[in-house]
Amino acid sequence: MKFLRDLLDKQKPLFHKGGKLESLYYAFEAGETFLFSPNHTNGIKGAQVKDAIDLKRMMITVVIAMIPCLLFGIYNTGHQHFLATGQTAGLWDDFADKAILGLTLVLPIVIVAYAAGGLVEAAFAVIRKHPINEGFLVTGMLIPLVVPATMPLWQVALATIFAVVIAKEVFGGTGMNILNVAMTARAFLYFAYPAQISGDQVWTYLGDKAPVDGFSGATALAVAYNAGVEGETVNAALSSHNSDLGAGLYEFANLFMGWIPGSIGETSTLMALIGALILVATGVASWKIIVSGFAGAYIMGFIMNLFAVNEYMAMGPEYHWVMGGLAFGIVFMATDPVSAAQTETGKWIYGLLIGFLTVIIRVTNPAYPEGIMLAVLFMNVFAPLIDYYVVKANKKRRLQRATV
Repeated sequence: MKFLRDLLDKQKPLFHKGGKLESLYYAFEAGETFLFSPNHTNGIKGAQVKDAIDLKRMMITVVIAMIPCLLFGIYNTGHQHFLATGQTAGLWDDFADKAILGLTLVLPIVIVAYAAGGLVEAAFAVIRKHPINEGFLVTGMLIPLVVPATMPLWQVALATIFAVVIAKEVFGGTGMNILNVAMTARAFLYFAYPAQISGDQVWTYLGDKAPVDGFSGATALAVAYNAGVEGETVNAALSSHNSDLGAGLYEFANLFMGWIPGSIGETSTLMALIGALILVATGVASWKIIVSGFAGAYIMGFIMNLFAVNEYMAMGPEYHWVMGGLAFGIVFMATDPVSAAQTETGKWIYGLLIGFLTVIIRVTNPAYPEGIMLAVLFMNVFAPLIDYYVVKANKKRRLQRATV
């Protein structure tokens, strides 16, 4: 590392004021501080509070929390391919081959997302003459985890560029965005290229292999909705779906574990909960948003049961927790400290409404079977309003208690 440190020190004068590459100083500074701790102080005299947590460490903590979802998604991608083509009978059969196949599909998506977003971040840093923020460390990982492994790379790059520019940079950059950047990227793909991000044939890689007879790549949410339309019970539809691939593909336990077709990082509720534990334990994410988000989904699912007019509405509320990307969205998207509610009471309201809206959108509108995507983006817009009325109510209560 000393060699790299010496090399950077030797090149640094070129990027300082008066150097030949002065205009690229912030791009150089970003690379340097990513590799080494900065050797400068903030210049403020007097007593200061030192804290081990800064933006970079906070973002790295979120990335670490997503690693279980990423690793699981890599293996599950290979597993679903082997399952769909009849090449495996057991969950852990051909472990290495599944992992390698999954890696060859997922890794390019991660690289493209980081490269596309990183170039946009660097360009805006140079133009605006400010340091490159570390916020994209998280966004660059989130975007690959919310798309299928079969997503065309050029679409991943386009969605990443669109989201970084429209959802973040136009508002002033990191810390100023109203909308969650990764969820904006998914929304862009959903409306611009729906055939590639939803449907029956995009969730499982088949390569040059032929699928087994009767194979369908439909997600659990699509199966549940079709059951409601056709009058078949949701549990019966889930248990019979792709039954030739093995019993219990869409049983509750398997849905919870995540051994199902879906976007790379969203299928496993268990992995999302492990990430939630890391975020809550380190103080990065609000447990109130996570708890209220799951509670809101369950409560609305229960209300749907009371007024059920089809089998989808009658589906057990607990199934909403393990189907689609609800768990992943609540843990990693809804808790975004920039676009979420900031007040403590507001966090409860914000999370509850995300859970409510997710189930309402899922059950009542077949055009948007996922729900969590639109629910998070919608509540991102209303989060400042929630905080405004929470603060206003608190001020009113304190004024009423005040004595002259």
